[in-house]
Amino acid sequence: MHPAFSVIFFTVASGAGFGLFSLLFLADMFKLGGGFSQGQLVAGGLIAMGLVVFGLLASAFHLANPKNAWRAFNRFRTSWLSREGVFAVVFMPLALIYLASIMFDAPLWLRGTFGFLTAVLAWITLFSTGMIYACLKTIRQWNTPLVPANYLALGYASGSLLLLLGAVVAGLDTTPFIAMSALIISIAAVLKAIYYFWIRSPGLTPTINTATGLTRAKVKLLDTGHTHGTFLTQEFGFQIARQQAGLFKVIVFVVGFALPGLMLVWVFNQQGGQAPAIIAVVAGLAGAAVERWLFFAEARHVVNLYHGAQRC
Repeated sequence: MHPAFSVIFFTVASGAGFGLFSLLFLADMFKLGGGFSQGQLVAGGLIAMGLVVFGLLASAFHLANPKNAWRAFNRFRTSWLSREGVFAVVFMPLALIYLASIMFDAPLWLRGTFGFLTAVLAWITLFSTGMIYACLKTIRQWNTPLVPANYLALGYASGSLLLLLGAVVAGLDTTPFIAMSALIISIAAVLKAIYYFWIRSPGLTPTINTATGLTRAKVKLLDTGHTHGTFLTQEFGFQIARQQAGLFKVIVFVVGFALPGLMLVWVFNQQGGQAPAIIAVVAGLAGAAVERWLFFAEARHVVNLYHGAQRC
């Protein structure tokens, strides 16, 4: 699949925003590191909402006709894209109510209720984003529960690094934030490794034989029906060399997982320090962006079988 920058930005930014808001609620409820002040909680929540909003706006640029984006909301019963949009819209007012309850020192039960509902909606929205791709049986690399699991893990990993940076800036005890980030990043790295191993299995890929139902001999397409590229070959026929894909996977693990892990150790040894926390955030988001680009680049739609490909 052709990697679209707008979709990459959308999934990385909104994932980090939803992850940050959910973890910010946990930090608020359990007073991690001594607890953020009211102003710091509100500022963190607004940053998370900003990431979500900018991500959603970027996704509209992927549409051929952005002014028709509203139509995505009227297929809630059958479309994961519609569910994602609805949940994201419902998330916003609940998040604002939660932040208002913090700002105006509302009763703890009210603050906790709206915070919990917002955190759950953030989780559901991230899951729905992953299911947009996981439900597509026409793309084997996406049609797996590993996809929404990876979307959730990477979103929360990015959010945990942003929250750690906030804790460092606020002067809190960073130990619980470091432990949380280390745990989530480790889970994300393991899930990503499992996913990369799974998509390499050649026996699971559809072939031109399975597409035509002719399985007793080798089938080869003699004529694709066009002399140059079409919309289908441009959007669904994007190809990346195996060596290049392998290099990008190394970058994902080194930049997206190993480098933030090293920065966590640095922050822990220094008991603070904004520089390593900033590096961890930048590296984590950059690694997530590379991972998301590769996620699209390695996807092979079965339509390629009718345009000369032997397997997908």
